[in-house]
Amino acid sequence: MNQLDALFAFNTQALTLRAERSQVLASNIVNSDTPGYQARDFDFAAALKQAMEQPQADGPLAATAARHLQPGAVAGRLPDGTPLLYRTVSQPSADGNTVDLDVERAQFSDNAVHFEANLTFISSQIKTMLAALQG
Repeated sequence: MNQLDALFAFNTQALTLRAERSQVLASNIVNSDTPGYQARDFDFAAALKQAMEQPQADGPLAATAARHLQPGAVAGRLPDGTPLLYRTVSQPSADGNTVDLDVERAQFSDNAVHFEANLTFISSQIKTMLAALQG
C-alpha cells in the first residue's frame, strides 16, 4: 500500500493545494469591491515542496473539545501551515483595495487548468494500473 500511496502522493498533494488556492483566489475576486481588502495568494511551488517533505499523517486530526483550533483557523495560513502572502500591488486604488480583477481571473483560470491537468494525470495512472492488472 505504501507504494500505491507514493505513486499518487504528488498529484494528490497538488490537487489539495490547487483546491485551496482556488478558494484563496475566489476570496480575492469576491472582495474586489471591499475597501481596504488586501489580495492574498501563496507560493504554490514552495507549498507543494513543503507538503511532499512532510511525513503523511494517518488521518485528519479530530477536534475533541470545543476550544480546539479547526483546520485553517490560524489567520493568514492554510490548514497545512503554508503562509498566505499579500499580492504585490500593480495599480493602487483610492480605497486601499489591492485586488486587480484581471490578474485574479487570470490566476484563477490558470489554477483551474492545472487542477484539470492533475486530475488527468491521476486518471491516466489509474488506467495504466488497471490495464496492468487485467493483463
